Amino acid sequence: MRYLSANYIFPLYTNPIKEGVVQVSKKGEVVNVFNHRDQVPSDKLEIFEGVLCPGFVNVHCHLELSYMRGNILPQIKELGLVNFISTIREKRKINNISKNSRFFREQIQEPISYADDIMQKNGIVAVGDISNTDYSFSVKKKSKILYHTFVELFSLDTSESEMVFNKGLSLLKNCPKPKSMTPHANYSVSKRLFSLLKNKNKGKVICIHNQETCSEDELFEKGSGELYEFLNQFGDLQKTGISALKTSLIQLSKRSKIILVHNTFTKKEDVEWVKENDYITYWCTCPKANLFIEDKTPNYSIFDIDKLCVGTDSLASNDTLCILEELKILKEKTNYNLNTLLKIACKNGAEALNFKHLGTFEKGKIPGVNLINDLDFVKKII
Repeated sequence: MRYLSANYIFPLYTNPIKEGVVQVSKKGEVVNVFNHRDQVPSDKLEIFEGVLCPGFVNVHCHLELSYMRGNILPQIKELGLVNFISTIREKRKINNISKNSRFFREQIQEPISYADDIMQKNGIVAVGDISNTDYSFSVKKKSKILYHTFVELFSLDTSESEMVFNKGLSLLKNCPKPKSMTPHANYSVSKRLFSLLKNKNKGKVICIHNQETCSEDELFEKGSGELYEFLNQFGDLQKTGISALKTSLIQLSKRSKIILVHNTFTKKEDVEWVKENDYITYWCTCPKANLFIEDKTPNYSIFDIDKLCVGTDSLASNDTLCILEELKILKEKTNYNLNTLLKIACKNGAEALNFKHLGTFEKGKIPGVNLINDLDFVKKII
């Protein structure tokens, strides 16, 4: 049994407690939370400089892209989503030449293991991870991190829908639990493939990339724009006359919890439409990746704070996999206090991924314990 205390503890189901104490068992289960240090035996008290909070939840990551670390130059303003997608495609083509070879599969494990290890060291206890292949499965099975794997499908070619879907089913079968199948984005999935995914899903959580660039709305509302011109070569893109977000959600089940990822160009009217139409949504922001790709972050004031969570994206679009670094940028863009930021990083993410035993210091949970001792950061916003 351990009694952990710091300048503040952040239980996240109640207000922060100055010089509070969290009691945890050898298994890491929260036994109790105390408001005062004198409520516990002084000889058993462990006091730290900084603040204590539950383990972080990284709601959006692409672990299998870790081998691209440092391979895509941070051109930021010159890059943009279309160029980023093109670069990823080209690098995947190069690697696909040898992807079935034993050498390639062994080589790709090292950066995946590195990414998993660095997330553990950065206090991340759970991850919502995208998989297009089985490259990361062996690492996930051995990891201390709890992963929800989203087997992600994409194809704009309607004639390929059944083939792509069946490949996804095969991948899902071999995937460690918890898991679900999900569409990549509305601009990369045909209506037929959307329909197959919707019929397969029986209420499981899914995630989908949303409004990461301004040309997504232009694509669906007007049938034009940079993204439209780029993707039209791969399939039949349909103008819907409505926003990209609405185009996505009308093709998804209201039974499913939907994590909308990036939301860089989401408008207030879209957020209000989601509420009015009773979709169960969480808004996942990836600040460092958003700045890397589009040099822009969302207008955070439009989102329900209780439904906002955070991810790192991949090492193809980020130089770290660190939730605290994401929070520092989030703080620069908002007036959120530390309690709100930590809810976004812990509680909300756990709720989004259905990890009920994580996210807060409530009795019976096993959320992990993080010490944040970057006091310059803490003192500014506590």
